[in-house]
Amino acid sequence: MNILLIEDDLQTASFIQKGLSESGHIADHAEDGEEGLQMALKNKYDVLVIDRMLPLRDGLSVIKEVRKQGIVTPVLILSALGEVDHRVEGLQAGGDDYLVKPYAFSELMARLQALMRRSQPAQEQSRLTVRDLEMNLIKHSVSRAGQVINLQPREFILLEQLMRHAGEVVTRTMLLEKVWGYHFDPQTNVVDVHISRLRSKIDREFDVALLHTIRGAGYSLYDPDEDGS
Repeated sequence: MNILLIEDDLQTASFIQKGLSESGHIADHAEDGEEGLQMALKNKYDVLVIDRMLPLRDGLSVIKEVRKQGIVTPVLILSALGEVDHRVEGLQAGGDDYLVKPYAFSELMARLQALMRRSQPAQEQSRLTVRDLEMNLIKHSVSRAGQVINLQPREFILLEQLMRHAGEVVTRTMLLEKVWGYHFDPQTNVVDVHISRLRSKIDREFDVALLHTIRGAGYSLYDPDEDGS
């Protein structure tokens, strides 16, 4: 999942970002409501996690403006205000779920996953396939020709991006943004290193290579038999 976290408590934000990263997800962070609103309007996210009490612009105001602009991305509200009236107000403002502080990270993850299941067709989120390579997005597993392939969280996200764009050229810049959350070129070979590791896991022991380098452009995951090459 690609998540936007709008949370002014830096310690809480750091904890959530670390947990999401370890679970194989990417979380951009905004420290105030105004910055968060601009990020939500500019970028595409799978879920928005918004603290209710924020500086510059409160969380409910952010949600209302996001909905006004036609963005239907699921929203999970975080708040220390847990009375029934508060929860109702949050949901009526356009939130999809409401989690009262303090909370367990496991519950936060479960609610995020539930929001994703409700917002996407089951068929779309179930699995991705290219030839005999299969990714199960529910079980968070990958196999090729029935053989289980163990991937690190970042490798899983990288492969997911390539499989979602199977047959297309995915640029290095696109991968830096989607997989590492960079909105600039940090002048690092991190993409090349991870591509090399991923290729060794999904191609090395098989007759047909699926992960291809497109010189001067990026990378592409495709079945060469279907491609006609």
